[in-house]
Amino acid sequence: MKRISPKELLERIRGEEKVLLLDVRAEEKYNVYHIEDSQVLSLNIPKTVIFNLEEGNELAQISKEQRLVVTCTTGNSATRCAAILDGLGYQVEVLEGGLTAWKEYRK
Repeated sequence: MKRISPKELLERIRGEEKVLLLDVRAEEKYNVYHIEDSQVLSLNIPKTVIFNLEEGNELAQISKEQRLVVTCTTGNSATRCAAILDGLGYQVEVLEGGLTAWKEYRK
């Protein structure tokens, strides 16, 4: 599974390509802070939903043809969720260090 650094993510956001960002934190945390940009399509699907996905189930909001970056606070939950989604055929990358690393990089 590929990892993407905050620097690489910012470069992608500044490019021509739209970035699909899947934030797996609880909705309350997502509502307080998440990555926003005109080039970012940000979705919040809590990790508990992804942990409960079974083979054959899919996330209706996400096409398996589209690359997505999975994030959480530090990257641990995102890594677990990305492994599940990868096993279901999604094209996933994990933001290294999660939103903590993103905020630090953006200072």
